[in-house]
Amino acid sequence: MKQKSIEQQLESIKIHPDEIPDEDVSDAINLLFQLVEESYIENEKLKIENQKLRDEINLLKGEQGKPDISPSKKKQKRDVSSETERKKQEPSRQKRSKAKKHKIKIDRTEICTVDLTDLPDDIEFKGYQNLVVQGIIIKTDNVEYKKEVYYSPSQNKTYIGELPIWVEGEFNPEIKSLVYTMKDVSNMSEPTIHEFLRNFGIHILPATISRILTKNNEIFDQEKDDIVLAGISSTRYQQIDDTCGRVRGQNHFVQILCNPFYTAYFTIPHKDCLSILKILQGSEIKNYNFNEEAFTLLEYFRLSKNMIAQIRDMVFGQILDNKQMEQLLEKIFPDPDKGKNLRKRIMEAGAIVAYQQQTDYPVIQILLSDDAPQFKLITKWQALCWVHDGRNYKKLHPIVPLHKEKLEKFLDRYWNYYGKLLEYKKNPSSQMAKILSAEYDKLFSTKTKYRALDERIAKTKAKKAQLLLVLKYPELPLHNNDAELGARAQVRKRDVSLHTMTKDGTKANDTFMTIVQTAKKLGVSSYEYIHDRVSKSYCMPSLSELIEAKKIAEINIDAG
Repeated sequence: MKQKSIEQQLESIKIHPDEIPDEDVSDAINLLFQLVEESYIENEKLKIENQKLRDEINLLKGEQGKPDISPSKKKQKRDVSSETERKKQEPSRQKRSKAKKHKIKIDRTEICTVDLTDLPDDIEFKGYQNLVVQGIIIKTDNVEYKKEVYYSPSQNKTYIGELPIWVEGEFNPEIKSLVYTMKDVSNMSEPTIHEFLRNFGIHILPATISRILTKNNEIFDQEKDDIVLAGISSTRYQQIDDTCGRVRGQNHFVQILCNPFYTAYFTIPHKDCLSILKILQGSEIKNYNFNEEAFTLLEYFRLSKNMIAQIRDMVFGQILDNKQMEQLLEKIFPDPDKGKNLRKRIMEAGAIVAYQQQTDYPVIQILLSDDAPQFKLITKWQALCWVHDGRNYKKLHPIVPLHKEKLEKFLDRYWNYYGKLLEYKKNPSSQMAKILSAEYDKLFSTKTKYRALDERIAKTKAKKAQLLLVLKYPELPLHNNDAELGARAQVRKRDVSLHTMTKDGTKANDTFMTIVQTAKKLGVSSYEYIHDRVSKSYCMPSLSELIEAKKIAEINIDAG
């Protein structure tokens, strides 16, 4: 029986158990509804498993399995996004003016004259009627430099005229900047860039385009490092998310670290705690601190008491470098094939404490993320995203009408509470924080007698400290959309380029994604900025300087 048919039959049973005075009868009907719900879910799972088994049998028989055909637009997958509910609570943004004339740079002016030959003698000049027509000129600017050569017989020395400082190779800064912009701003593929330039008379090889994009980018790599340092220093919190990446056909992960001033990208082969720590501290892990906090983490990681005691006897109170860390692990695990997960946990405990106590690089106090395990315990506090949590409720797809009704009513209360948190952010106070904290406990202690919903509510209640960190730090965003938007930019680029092929290409992708997305946040033209650096003009302030300036400006606004 199809879902729609089941729902129609259940709707025809007009029984509301919560309105039945006899508690035993009410509980019995609620139990029956719950059994229907669970039976339907189990049946759907079995259908999927059964189809997989059929496909496997067909493959073993040399036949094909069921074709994987994407659903039509009319039968798209269920939407689990919470954006509609969130946006209802957000204040409507003031629409930007569409007027553009004041933004347009006038390069030249032409007077459209009136032929006065056959006009009356009494005509009077009344000024001009203006019309701005935008245009762009794309043409070659090929320059042949003739360097003067002088020779001094007395000194046996040759003197040659110097080229302009920005001349490197066969292509000027405009072409190089255009190549960067097409690739990293417009998401054009290298073959498409080659075709574009060829159509305008630029003779350039595809390999040369690739070299421009991936080689000799040290200045931009340093710009990225400066952006990350300035960004981490600009706010108490940072936001982080990840998406899939591909390097030479292999799966990797692209981590997005950001706040309102910048967005930075890091492609890594693994998304574990140690990999995240390397990103947050701006370098490879160098030290492992085994103080009391580290041993508390080892207990949290559920190492055995005997192993913790053994490690305590060996390194308590010490700070180990990588070589010493390796020696410690070899003593504890003489067999290199054993204890791989335990090795990692020991390294994580020491590395987390070393990170939190480092002084040569800013330490992030609050990390706003989803509930993925690799983000936990790294920073002093972890904040969770309300939108991510709300999605978990949207993933509940009850078939019993009563359960649907209860889910909808609870979600209304959920997002109304979210709206109150938004209001609190505008006018925070200790009294309102206490009220909202108590209201959280009440809301997420709700019992609906719809088991899946009650379990979900209980899980949200257990995350109170992370979801309500905003009561202590009102500047915290309630959602992680900024990082998710950064991830979408990477996904769009991946759709065009699929994957990077070399280490240099991967690094360049991260570097220029960082520069482009940060420039966008700061209101800077990516082309102009890249051209300023490629031409060695350095007329524009660095993005890291702009981050610092914007941070100071916002502090002054808040103080005022």
